[in-house]
Amino acid sequence: MKRRLLVGNWKMNLLCAGALELVDALAQHDAVSDSIVDVVVCPPFTVLADVGRRLHGISLGGQNCHAELKGAFTGEVSAEMLFDVGCTWVILGHSERRRDQHETDAEIGHKVLTAQQAGLRPIVCVGEQLADRQAGRTTQIIQRQLDGIIEHAGAPALSAAVIAYEPVWAIGTGLAATAEQAQQVHTMIRGHLAQHGVARDIPLLYGGSVTESNAAELFGCADIDGALIGGASLKPAEFARIIHHARQVAR
Repeated sequence: MKRRLLVGNWKMNLLCAGALELVDALAQHDAVSDSIVDVVVCPPFTVLADVGRRLHGISLGGQNCHAELKGAFTGEVSAEMLFDVGCTWVILGHSERRRDQHETDAEIGHKVLTAQQAGLRPIVCVGEQLADRQAGRTTQIIQRQLDGIIEHAGAPALSAAVIAYEPVWAIGTGLAATAEQAQQVHTMIRGHLAQHGVARDIPLLYGGSVTESNAAELFGCADIDGALIGGASLKPAEFARIIHHARQVAR
């Protein structure tokens, strides 16, 4: 039986009161980790400690960390700080950070090592823009991203991480890759990583506008082990139904 991993990325949303309301509402839907599905929520930094104290059966993750463990980096958050408030996971290289903070594959590779040194398991994001897909460059772009990360982190480090495929054109747009398109890319990713010595059983998540409408079909694909979920993770009833779909497919 293949375990599923569902990660809710809250992005820059919710103040403390709203974050705690969301956690409490999610608990009422019995949306907790079990022997089949692991659930992680990644709130904003400012509410991590409060949310962590309220979670039961759900793991806590950060949305990013700095490439260094400590130092004169005003406004940054270290992997050690995330671990200190109860995080066991961290999202790295999200497409929005690649776009807005100009993060490079080398920097993301460095962060992978730093996060693991601090006791966090990285969720490493890769994906292509719409123009890349339309030009038939999806494989080229994603393999280049993976190779850059492997070059700086190494295959053993990536084997202990999770990869999230984000078709950038499907994030926050209401669009989504079809299950067939997502499966094709996941198969390519798994094969390419294996050629570089990364474990074939590395979990691969799909992360492009996952909703209760497409979750079951996506989770039924052979190489999709779960999802990185944005907007739907802020809606407890919908997030709970996505978790339910993951459980049903995994049984």
